[in-house]
Amino acid sequence: MELKVAPPLTLVIFGASGDLTRRKLLPSLYDLWADGLLNPSTEILGVARRVKSHQEFRDEISDGIRSYARTGAKDDDKFHHFLSRVFYQAGDFEDPSTFDTLRATLQDEERTRRTGGNVIFYLATPPSYFVSIIREIGDHALSGDPGGRDGDVPFTRIVIEKPFGRDLASARDLNRELLSVFREEQVYRIDHYLGKETVQNILVFRLANPIFGALWSNIHVNRVEIRVMESLGMEGRGGYFEEAGIIRDMIQSHLLQVMTLTAMDPPVAFESEAIRDEKVKVLRSLKPYTKEEISQNILRGQYVQGVLDGLPVPGYREEAKVSPGSRVETFAAMRVEIQNWRWAGVPFFLVAGKRLSKKSTEITLFFRAHPFAIFRLSHCDDNIPNALTIRIQPNEGVSIRFGLKRPSSGLHIDPAEMDFSYQEVYQGHPPDAYERLLHDAMVGDSTLFARNDEVERAWAYITPFLADPASAPAPTFYEAGSDGPQELSAFLNRS
Repeated sequence: MELKVAPPLTLVIFGASGDLTRRKLLPSLYDLWADGLLNPSTEILGVARRVKSHQEFRDEISDGIRSYARTGAKDDDKFHHFLSRVFYQAGDFEDPSTFDTLRATLQDEERTRRTGGNVIFYLATPPSYFVSIIREIGDHALSGDPGGRDGDVPFTRIVIEKPFGRDLASARDLNRELLSVFREEQVYRIDHYLGKETVQNILVFRLANPIFGALWSNIHVNRVEIRVMESLGMEGRGGYFEEAGIIRDMIQSHLLQVMTLTAMDPPVAFESEAIRDEKVKVLRSLKPYTKEEISQNILRGQYVQGVLDGLPVPGYREEAKVSPGSRVETFAAMRVEIQNWRWAGVPFFLVAGKRLSKKSTEITLFFRAHPFAIFRLSHCDDNIPNALTIRIQPNEGVSIRFGLKRPSSGLHIDPAEMDFSYQEVYQGHPPDAYERLLHDAMVGDSTLFARNDEVERAWAYITPFLADPASAPAPTFYEAGSDGPQELSAFLNRS
């Protein structure tokens, strides 16, 4: 399926002065423009509080586009033509007059003629503004009609950044507010992890290659590990992290999403609803734990002072806006079980942490050993587990671990690895995740976006694991720059 040029539309970005807009959204939009995937009539309207002119806003965003665009923005006609499609409106997100002005702008006859009346609202704001913006859009009759993919009638869509709620109750409340204004087919709940090329390749790798697809079950797989390891600390986000913690910030969204793609059954068709149906089935199959079982199936950690890349780094409790006695976890490993025909008996380990020795995101399937170790009869240790790893970042690729005979007169088996690297085969930088997701929202492809029942099922499973910071048990401490708590190895090797 070739990527097609998006239809003409107006993209309204609430939170236009934020870091997400500067570093991700506008550079990705420029890259789509440079690749010819944006319609020439596309218009981008940034909305934020500070008063400024269209030109002042364009001047502000230019450096961000030059710094972060994949295609390398140059001071040429293409760049200036793109900037001419960018506009600005000042306004408070909770002030009805902001939306009076926005309504007049969007319904301007000349603009409607250029863009076909198609509108996408992008909420790149803190979650505290989501409900206010959604309600004002509804009160000002801006939610439009879901329309069709082929432009037969004008469409209106809304893209919402994570976090989508902070527990099951708040996610349900947000869904209720959202679906009182928009229809589900208009809603695009974004998780940038699903826009990464390697994540998208999970299904292709599994379903297009029978040699691997045949191994993808409890018959051959012993356990599965999904790890998101980060070397960064708080980077000024201490206040947010005190409210969220690693389970909300990473596991509920990124890791559960990647897990559903890894574990789902083949869909009846390679289309959005069929794929999302299978993802929801995985979430419905997760084994619920009792309160006692939860404590046995999670390892919580928090980093203390340490050394990273030869430099001393502070502990979490010494970060700005973090309580000196905080019990918020910066590391978590969860053991989950999928109770269905394909995966019964195979533990899935979801691991995420901050201030670790390196940055990496990987999915690893460990395969079962033979029931009889024939080479041990010759006093040769053949205990080399086969494993298949999909690297999502960095150095995206796929590797397979196996055993080979060492060239010698005796019988020795050494571990070996076959490795495929995207960067070596496909030269250049892959498109940013936001490029793919923005384009999908424009053309009406919701495959890589979460559906309302998917979000609520994920929160229903995760909410019992969330500990009240005031009464949470003390986390296991680990040094910044290490590989996590010392107890991790024993936790991952549980039966």
